[in-house]
Amino acid sequence: MPKTNYLGRRTVSIENEFLRLTVTEEGGHIAEVYSKRADVNPMWTPPWPTMEPSALKPEQEVLYGGDAEAKLLSGILGHNLCLDIFGGPSEAEAALGLTVHGESSILPYTIEESGNTLTCTAHFPLAQIDFVRTLTLEGEGIRIEERVTNKVGFDRPIAWTQHVTLSPPFLDPATTEFRMSAAGPAMTHPESLGEAAYLKQGAPFGWPNAPTVNGSGVVNVTDMKPDAPASSYIAVLMKPQSYFSAWSPKYRFAIAYVWDGADFPWLGIWEENRSRSHAPWKNAGVTRGMEFGVSPFPESRQSMVERGHTLNTPGFKWLPANGTLSATYFIRTFVTNEPPVDVTA
Repeated sequence: MPKTNYLGRRTVSIENEFLRLTVTEEGGHIAEVYSKRADVNPMWTPPWPTMEPSALKPEQEVLYGGDAEAKLLSGILGHNLCLDIFGGPSEAEAALGLTVHGESSILPYTIEESGNTLTCTAHFPLAQIDFVRTLTLEGEGIRIEERVTNKVGFDRPIAWTQHVTLSPPFLDPATTEFRMSAAGPAMTHPESLGEAAYLKQGAPFGWPNAPTVNGSGVVNVTDMKPDAPASSYIAVLMKPQSYFSAWSPKYRFAIAYVWDGADFPWLGIWEENRSRSHAPWKNAGVTRGMEFGVSPFPESRQSMVERGHTLNTPGFKWLPANGTLSATYFIRTFVTNEPPVDVTA
């Protein structure tokens, strides 16, 4: 097995002539989609040192915020999976050890390599879910297949979101260009995002012009707000053939994700540009999360169920008793002098 060490973390990597793909053993994060031709990894590397979540000691949690998110933030990199919640745990769930975005982002995975494919498996003991993800290098792209199996004998509502986060050096709020197959209806986050929030709270809008926090007008949210501090989150419904792309003029490189809107109808766009002063952020975070999944907003399980529908669309999926759900999606990369026109081909 091609075990590697990435930023001091236990990882597994495979590569071909175009890409190097790196996955963490703990958390199963897609830490690296390194383009050999562009010499850049677009995936999020936090501005703080990360570690194996299992090694986090209680006295160290304050370094990562000291709450139910600390264990997640101690080990987060790149693309993390949110399953079976997307958001924070309840007080009772947190007391049992459930962390923000669920066990999927912190547990150890068994990772097996076969040629150009990695198979990552894990059992989530609190959620009683078995999870399998296979990642296959295909030229300048990656095919990803996921399978979620319910280990209990009743139907249950679940969140299931691909939390893809981009960061510098690839990401530049002023110049990185985004494209996405938004269907039109969208809504800003229903809760306050702090003093640096620049969009009106809990407001439906027609894509891409979101209302500003002071009600003075609208702003096109296709790309990031170029100046800091800034904070925002919007959820937009996607077309049946769904995608987003991000292109860096500095690196002449684009990364795109392509998926079936029937599997993941929502795209949540989270923007953090040096607005969070608490640990571990310390006003140093520059990220854009392109988070596609079955839920519009990160929130507790109870809130997800009570919300039910947003913009006439369900906000969770039913996982059948002792049953399985599956989905396939793709990462595509391009070395190009302008944003790619067709990323779905």
